[in-house]
Amino acid sequence: MVEGAAADRRARLLVLGAGPAQIGLLVAARKRGLYVIAVDRDPAAPGFRYADRRAIISAEDEQGIERLVEAERVDGLIAPGIDWPVGIAARIAVRQGLPHPVTPESAVLATSKQRQRERFSDSGVPQPPYRICRSLDDAREAVAELGRPCVIKAPDRQGQRGLSVVARRQELEPAVVAAREASRSGGFLVEKLLDGREVTVNAFSFAGRFNALTVTDRQRAERPAFGVALAHTWPSARSTEEIARAIDAARRAAAALGVEEGPTYTQVLVSESGAYVGELAARLGGGHDAELCRAALGVDLNGLAIAAALGDDVSQHELAPHVRFGGACVRFLVAGAGALRTVRGLQDAFAVEGVRGIRIYRRPGHVFGELRRGADRAGAVLATGDSAEEALERADRARRLVRFETQRVGATALG
Repeated sequence: MVEGAAADRRARLLVLGAGPAQIGLLVAARKRGLYVIAVDRDPAAPGFRYADRRAIISAEDEQGIERLVEAERVDGLIAPGIDWPVGIAARIAVRQGLPHPVTPESAVLATSKQRQRERFSDSGVPQPPYRICRSLDDAREAVAELGRPCVIKAPDRQGQRGLSVVARRQELEPAVVAAREASRSGGFLVEKLLDGREVTVNAFSFAGRFNALTVTDRQRAERPAFGVALAHTWPSARSTEEIARAIDAARRAAAALGVEEGPTYTQVLVSESGAYVGELAARLGGGHDAELCRAALGVDLNGLAIAAALGDDVSQHELAPHVRFGGACVRFLVAGAGALRTVRGLQDAFAVEGVRGIRIYRRPGHVFGELRRGADRAGAVLATGDSAEEALERADRARRLVRFETQRVGATALG
């Protein structure tokens, strides 16, 4: 234990990850007066600035994290915003006698797309048609059966790692290679790409009851960044009936995986034919979804997740929404490729009516590449308004004022 820690009687929370997806929870934990320990393999992770102690350990290093849990005598651990560490946190919690809202069994299902798909099939949860494959020949057979376009993805990776959309025959082989390289098991999924609109159901389960909070529309980037969110807007523009179907599908998905406590983040495709679960994560969303929830509904989703991780009591009234604004939006910022020199225009962007917060993820010197994954985004704006459209318009106005000045690597001129 670090010197002087024994005298610090604050509750000690270990947060797995200190990247952009964890910033909101880290800020909330500090505001609650907790002693916060954050782990991340990146020494420049932006969330470290909000931790009392940082540990340069991969959030996927289960043995290293467990040693840290023992040394720091933590009271709870949490993996917000990223999938694989959810299982690590659940297993360590059981071995160390710590509270945790998700059982190891449910965590395994929540962190494996393949096992999720199989459990959803057994439980009758609506989902896109899919096939489990291990070779290019398997993939060819699956595509012949499911048709194009289809999605090929690693079953045990988050976000866009190993994910490709195949619309033409010649795109299949490189997609399979990418999925197999990213896959921990060597297998991959081929899923039919359904028509429809994608929404996100953010919820919190308490005493076995699924409480849907925000249902947001997800604006996505074009290829090659397929699946990367550029904005989340609330309330969803889908019809009342479509939203009800999406919530029911998310509820059924959580029940199928045995998630009875804590936050869930479920991506659902809604169409005229129904609602289909893309995937469920037994954690907070990694795109400032909890901050949007607090701005829109006054429900402190970060605080609820922290309470669940520490084993603190949660009351039903904390989940009661009271609409504060007609609309809310998280709009992500994208920088040009190159090494970041400086960020300008923040003061003007903060002055835009309705802007509630701006996050800048990276410091000068960070090298941005082409937008391909969520980790390539440069920051985010949280804005509110009388409607989702007004909130998005305000966020876009602020976004245009923020200027990331980058320099081509190996060059002297600004990019």
